[in-house]
Amino acid sequence: MMPKLNEATLYFSAERTLLSWQRSALSFIALGFGLERYAFTKNLDLPNQINNIHYLISECVGLSLILVGTFIAFKSAIHHKQFLGTLSDDELPTKYFTLMGPLAGYTISVGGLFLMAWILLGIFNS
Repeated sequence: MMPKLNEATLYFSAERTLLSWQRSALSFIALGFGLERYAFTKNLDLPNQINNIHYLISECVGLSLILVGTFIAFKSAIHHKQFLGTLSDDELPTKYFTLMGPLAGYTISVGGLFLMAWILLGIFNS
């Protein structure tokens, strides 16, 4: 049971937590993209010196990190939206767009899915 504070402190604390999860999601997506692009570039530069299994492992790990980041962004946005439903009107800030945080999380999720699709299309078309 959450304590009733009758002020917006509880909301802003939850929003900080959401933003922290979104930063983590972006870090996972960026790390996955960097790893995947490094493996791709290395394979283009030195195709005979790179073992195919190493290339495949790097691709799979990179894509997995992108997928994990996308999932974290989506799940944290849903969780925050559900939490907003438990707050009373006194605990929500007045004249504040409370859906901006979840909207950013959904945007990160869609961007992660598009990034993954772009990478997979590039892999299968080459």
